[in-house]
Amino acid sequence: MPIFELAALPQKGFLMCLAIPLKLISIDGVNAVGESLGMQRKLRVDFIPEPKVGDYVIVHAGFAIERLPEAQALEDIEAWEDVQDALG
Repeated sequence: MPIFELAALPQKGFLMCLAIPLKLISIDGVNAVGESLGMQRKLRVDFIPEPKVGDYVIVHAGFAIERLPEAQALEDIEAWEDVQDALG
């Protein structure tokens, strides 16, 4: 099961939020598109000062809430790939 599908599974009546870094691939004002692990998501960058294409961000409820250093983002993505591989 792709890791992003896991985020949509109900867990005791709630949806689980997985902090998977997204790389910004396009920005139009406060609207942006992020990519990670082969999927793309629309998001907003209202809370990120001077967002740039290529930045890695953590997204919650459709809003980028934190910019991550590239090395940390790539390490986190690798860990999520390991989880995805382990789940088959």
